[in-house]
Amino acid sequence: MSPDSRSAEILARLRELRTRDAPTHGGRTLAYVYDPGLPELDDLAARAAEIARPLNGLDPTAFPSIAAMERDLIAFARRALHGDTRQARVVGSVTSGGTESCLLAVKTARDLWRAADPRRLSSRPRLVAPTTAHAAFQKAARAFDLDWDPVPCEPDGSVRSEELIRRLAPDVALVVVSAPAYPSGALDPVGPVAAAAAARGISCHVDACFGGLVLPWWPGLAAWDFRVPGVTSISADLHKYGYAPKGVSVLLHRGRRRHRAQFFATTRWPGYPVVNPTLLGSRSASPTAAAWAITQRLGAQGYAELTARCVRATAAIVAAVERIDGLVVQGRPAGPAIALITDESVPPAARVDPHHLADEVARLGFRIQHQPGFPQANGVRLPHSAHLTVTPVTERALPELLAALTRAADTVRGRPRANPRAELAALRMLGYGSGARVPGPSAAWRILRAAGVRVDANGGLPGRLAPLMALAEQLPTPVAEALLIELLARVSEP
Repeated sequence: MSPDSRSAEILARLRELRTRDAPTHGGRTLAYVYDPGLPELDDLAARAAEIARPLNGLDPTAFPSIAAMERDLIAFARRALHGDTRQARVVGSVTSGGTESCLLAVKTARDLWRAADPRRLSSRPRLVAPTTAHAAFQKAARAFDLDWDPVPCEPDGSVRSEELIRRLAPDVALVVVSAPAYPSGALDPVGPVAAAAAARGISCHVDACFGGLVLPWWPGLAAWDFRVPGVTSISADLHKYGYAPKGVSVLLHRGRRRHRAQFFATTRWPGYPVVNPTLLGSRSASPTAAAWAITQRLGAQGYAELTARCVRATAAIVAAVERIDGLVVQGRPAGPAIALITDESVPPAARVDPHHLADEVARLGFRIQHQPGFPQANGVRLPHSAHLTVTPVTERALPELLAALTRAADTVRGRPRANPRAELAALRMLGYGSGARVPGPSAAWRILRAAGVRVDANGGLPGRLAPLMALAEQLPTPVAEALLIELLARVSEP
């Protein structure tokens, strides 16, 4: 076989593998992917990414094109987030994605907190955030040795500013607010929290990884960005509503001193001086180049037009759900994230369970995301829900999507929520229902299989997810996490 034939065979195999993925274009996957509905942007991004493919983001002095593209991306985000005034003095970095931006925001705040008082060098600060803050901040707290201090939210997913402010004390290195919170779509009370943090000398980070490049053009929102004086940093993902390929994000700081605290630098080894603004050393320049090309192509006006499509589609979905008996939108979403929950005000026979709904919608060709219920420390439980991420192309898919939601609701209406009673009883008999005992890999896999979970030959999860979500929600947290780790590990295990 010639090299060209072998290459063609490999690419054909890859295309065949891709046919099993959730659709990334056309508006049928309402989570994980952000489709502007403009094929020319895909082509532009691919061409830009290929031009930058050989480059190494480790050293922009060796590859000054990377520095030039990053300057433009930071400037674009800074303008969008109202950080381009003399008073704001905003600078920042391009990162590999939202999680890295969040990790760096926490690391920076922790380092500045410790630097402010030598007595804090061996102390462990707190990280305060609503329970709806992205899980990346829990990862950051574990990685950088902070105490995670989640503040309970209201049942509609909103958080009271006074509840967050009450937690602010000298041992707090950072308070986080979201724009918006991914689980519910709620815009956290940035203004009062940032003001209170500033008065106490505490860093305040706005996690706009999800909304940072769509909320600037969303109508009717309170100020949440660098217009708010107490906001010290903001993260915004270019691979979400910036419509770039994964993974590229920006982390912006108010002031050079804060930004420089983000860096790692050392000359304490015999090799080249190492200076990293991010957690990664070597990193691909392809996502940066693609993001640069797309922002250059769209500009603020292009993003405003795409956001208008999201606004119209979101309003249409909310209006349609209002006409579906037994189902409601959680709270008042401020942006393109919607959570659907059961309408508990109607009789059980008329209620629509969101996880059964999500399973049935998948059967009809659309993917929406299961979100388990969440018991909070104050006893208030956030209801289990189905999440929808609305993108510009959703507007084009609205007739089919709304028909699928309505038909799915009619199919599952009155169906009781999945109840893993037998699985929970078996787990208790094995000693996993209480205490700190956690199943190892083999035991976790046996439990998952007993619960009906299967991984097919292609790494997929056939069947319905509602029973698994119900099981995970009712298990002790360490046990649920062990099962979910095992599930994801088995998906890609040879």
